[in-house]
Amino acid sequence: MLHENFGLISIIMAAYNAEKTIEQAINSVLDQTYPNFELLVVNDCSKDRTVELVRNIAAKDSRVRLISNAENCGVSYTRKHGLKEAKGSWIAILDSDDAWAPEKLEKQIALQKRMNADLLFTGSAFMDSDGRPIDWYLHAPAEVSYRQLLKQNVLSNSSALVRKELYAKHYAVGDGMHEDFAIWLSILKERKKAYGVDEPLLIYRIAKSSKSGNKVKAAKMNLNTYRYVGLNPIEAAYYEGWYMLRNMAKYTKLKISNRGGVTQSNPDREIYIVNFSAPALYECKQWRAA
Repeated sequence: MLHENFGLISIIMAAYNAEKTIEQAINSVLDQTYPNFELLVVNDCSKDRTVELVRNIAAKDSRVRLISNAENCGVSYTRKHGLKEAKGSWIAILDSDDAWAPEKLEKQIALQKRMNADLLFTGSAFMDSDGRPIDWYLHAPAEVSYRQLLKQNVLSNSSALVRKELYAKHYAVGDGMHEDFAIWLSILKERKKAYGVDEPLLIYRIAKSSKSGNKVKAAKMNLNTYRYVGLNPIEAAYYEGWYMLRNMAKYTKLKISNRGGVTQSNPDREIYIVNFSAPALYECKQWRAA
């Protein structure tokens, strides 16, 4: 078996009224080339067909487990519920409206073995709220430290693979902040580095209602996150400035298109072509101009 000594990975998927996207998300997990995982779908009292859809899939694949909250708790508490139920020594997060490329876990495991890493992440491709591909690609740096992460959060939550004991130790719940960002900062504050696979192994859905969709709100939440991890007001303001500058640069550089992509003047420009094939197979192919 591929990487047979790596062990069980617990994948936590919080779900609330996700009937339009959850089959796509789950199928992208079931298509992983690394098979030793459990998928914990934690239903946060959905009012649509989410539970029915998950049950149908779970009946066909025992690796999928449906867990339900007794009352609506919000995404952070819902993921925490999944964490308590997790049996694996590693945790991965996938939002119910995102998806993975088939080799996502396999490639992260290979990197973990090379670097003895505790926290890993990947690059991202993007789709809009209707699942249509957006011609963007977010690179993942080879590694990132605590101070570097303070300046820009390059670690997408749905791309993370982290040791369970670290994730549980630093799990954060708080209103008005980016809880996932707080977790990664707290882990890296222990002088650990996170390591990135620079391929678009996460396909991230940009939803109009998402926290990250409102830039002003996101900036305020970012500032609250800095305060949560212990930065004083001056330090928080300093890194908030970096955050705003880097975020502007990120969205300027993100877009990759034929118009601004490969030309005779930059023939070595790498573009990742993401094939969005039904129902959920995301085949990410690296393409280099000849």
